[in-house]
Amino acid sequence: MDFMDWIAKDLGVSRKIIDAKFDGIQSGQAMASKTCDIAAAAMTITPERAKALTFSDPYYAASQGLMVPSGSSIKTLADLKGKKLGAQTGTTGLKYANAHAKENGYTVVEYEKITDEEQGLAGNSVDAVIQDLPALTQYAKSNPDVASVVTSFDTGENYGFGVALGNTALSKVANYAIAKSKSDGTYDASYKKWIGDVPAS
Repeated sequence: MDFMDWIAKDLGVSRKIIDAKFDGIQSGQAMASKTCDIAAAAMTITPERAKALTFSDPYYAASQGLMVPSGSSIKTLADLKGKKLGAQTGTTGLKYANAHAKENGYTVVEYEKITDEEQGLAGNSVDAVIQDLPALTQYAKSNPDVASVVTSFDTGENYGFGVALGNTALSKVANYAIAKSKSDGTYDASYKKWIGDVPAS
C-alpha cells in the first residue's frame, strides 16, 4: 500500500482499496472488468500470468513459508505425511504444495482467501499452511499463541504490480515509483517497517 500511495501521489489521484478474490486478480479479470486499475496483491510475476496482465518491474524477492499451530512438531513438508496442508487458490504457494504433495504424502486443501487459510489452521481443519512468507510472518507475529512459521522455501519468486494487459502507461508509473523509492530511501524505510532488515543488494 505504500507503493500505491506513492503512485497515487505521482498521478494526483486518491487511492481506493478494492477487496477482490486473488484468483480474479492473478487471472487479469479484475483489471479487465475495471473492478480495479492495479493489483498490489503480493503477486509473483510468472509467464502464465504475464499472458493476462502487464506487470511492473519486480519490487520484492519473495519466498514461500510453512506455518503450523503453535507447539506443533511439524517442521518440514516431510513431517506432513498423512496430514493436510492448506494453500490459497490461484497462488504460487498452491502450485508449490501440489508439486511436492506426492513425495511428502500430504493432502492439499484449497482456500479461497488467505484469511480462510489462517482460520483453517486456527480451527485445526489443516495441520499446516503454505503462503508467501511476509504474510505468514505478519500473522504469526500478531497471533503467537495460535501459529508459528517454521521454515521457508526459496522459490526464486519476484512480486510485481499487475495492470490490465497492454496498459503500459500505468505500468510505467509503477516502475517510476519503484525506481524513485529505491533511490530516495523510501523503499528501504517501507521494507524495514513491514518486513524487516533490507537484504544487501
